[in-house]
Amino acid sequence: MSAINAPGPAFDHRSARLSATEALGAMRRRTIIGLGLAGGALAATGGVTVAFRRAMAEARKAIAPSLSSVVATRAGTLEYAEAGRGLPFLMVHGTGGGFDQGLRFSRRLVEAGYRVIAPSRFGYLRSAFPDDASSENQADCFADLLDRLGIDRIAIAGGSAGALSAMQFAIRHSDRCAALLPIVPAAYAPDRPPARPWSATQQSIAETVLQSDFLFWAAIAGMPETMIETLLATDRGIYRQADADERARAKALLKGILPVSARSRGLLNDARLAGNPQRMALETVSAPTLAISLEDDRFLTADAARHVGATVPGARLIVYETGGHVWLGRDAQMFGDIVAFLKEIGYA
Repeated sequence: MSAINAPGPAFDHRSARLSATEALGAMRRRTIIGLGLAGGALAATGGVTVAFRRAMAEARKAIAPSLSSVVATRAGTLEYAEAGRGLPFLMVHGTGGGFDQGLRFSRRLVEAGYRVIAPSRFGYLRSAFPDDASSENQADCFADLLDRLGIDRIAIAGGSAGALSAMQFAIRHSDRCAALLPIVPAAYAPDRPPARPWSATQQSIAETVLQSDFLFWAAIAGMPETMIETLLATDRGIYRQADADERARAKALLKGILPVSARSRGLLNDARLAGNPQRMALETVSAPTLAISLEDDRFLTADAARHVGATVPGARLIVYETGGHVWLGRDAQMFGDIVAFLKEIGYA
């Protein structure tokens, strides 16, 4: 394992550290409550209808069927979009995403000369939600997508919960994986106790909230910094210190979850898979691997990134000190490091 700790302001993560599973559970509960409170508060005020309709029109325009394609896979329809030319790169989106988030994440890779392919995972947008919505089955569907596109080998990155199926792709389809890049992976880490399951009431509230575009929009409009702290797991102080472009990126990530009703099944499935992530056979990964996280990620994905770095033979590890779950203030640096890694392994 090769490790890099990127310089930055000191962050005393150990003194106030929760277990990752407890942090995830607390974040989910606060987000659910926050969505309800914000929605209720805005619903009680006048003049919200026009703003809500405008936001939804913009959200639907961003995921218009003309912007993506669909293919048949062993598990049903898989949606994807492409951008750029060059060597292929599969960008797997995180929780609350879809092909649109994958393209948003990878614009710097397009600028660097890669052909980015961004699928929508199970339960997101126009992709199917099969009975077996496991990360393993999703990885196999990525292989089906490559077959349809005539691509033999590809580098793959997965952000947050998307790292689970990206890692399974590297395990199950090693001959087709040119490089593996788990980014802020919502994955297994040793010595982590199981998460407490949601109660029936919490599950019911979550299902209701995640099918309500209005409640989600209301939360973004009514308390954006709280949503950045809870849903994007990034301290509001980091957000306030970021430059205008990075603050705009954070807001775009939040707005990009709309329409949440078109992503609700995927969101709930991610809560199941990432809430109690299972150990994977990472020691069998043969592809060059670079795991990336941030020390102050409120989802504590640095633990999982370190596990990847310690388990995958020859893996590299980068842990930046600050930036939160969405690497605020680090976008150019992080993708610069990714492109440098790809060039070093000869995938350029």
